[in-house]
Amino acid sequence: MAIHSVRAMAREAKHVVMVRRAKKPLKIPREVSEALRGIPGRRLLDRREYVECPLRGEKVPFPECFLCKSFIRRVKGCVHCSGEGYGLKV
Repeated sequence: MAIHSVRAMAREAKHVVMVRRAKKPLKIPREVSEALRGIPGRRLLDRREYVECPLRGEKVPFPECFLCKSFIRRVKGCVHCSGEGYGLKV
């Protein structure tokens, strides 16, 4: 059995975008809301947080970004994005 390096398995971040806070809550699509029901954590449901998506070129609510197939991780107010393409994981 071969031992794989953690670095070889991890995706590289092509984009690093800041998470921002809007004055008014952003609209979240129905399919995103339904997909988030099974995920624990109230922080993900904050509709006021958004990112300027480099793939779509517009503001995207953070819960929608979290479910994108290009999402890698969120660290200290930044989202690491692989840039593979926009689309929901579910």
